[in-house]
Formats: sequence, C-alpha cells, structure tokens
Amino acid sequence: MLIVDEPTRGIDIAAKADVHRLLQELASRGMAVIVVSSDLPEILAISDRVIVMREGAITAKLSRQQATQHVVMEAAAA
Repeated sequence: MLIVDEPTRGIDIAAKADVHRLLQELASRGMAVIVVSSDLPEILAISDRVIVMREGAITAKLSRQQATQHVVMEAAAA
C-alpha cells in the first residue's frame, strides 16, 4: 500500500504527469494507492474510487463514474 499526500503540489506540469503515470502504473500492478489531495481535477483524473471526508467523517463513497466535481463538492459541503 502506498499513501501519498498532495503528491503534485508545487511541481511543474511535466513532472505532475510523470507522477500520475507512476501512480497509475503501480495501481495497475496491483498496489493499493491512496491519494490525499485538495486538487479536485487531479483526484477525478486518476482515481478509481473517491472517498469524501468532512471534519473527520466520510460523507460519500463514489465510483469513478459517480465522482463529478458537483457531486464531490456537494458531499464535501454536506
């Protein structure tokens, strides 16, 4: 299992794409990868599932198909 927190904060666009590729490659090899990020477009682009938390409580568990910006933001504000 790999847990990364804000893995692309402060890096340039090319490096960001490399990090995304590496995380997706690790996941495709069977590794569990947990990405914690405040960058919603990043989360939506690379995640198979999205768990939304607010004040330490889970407010939504979403599949890739269910996770849209609107749905995630609504769950974060609930």
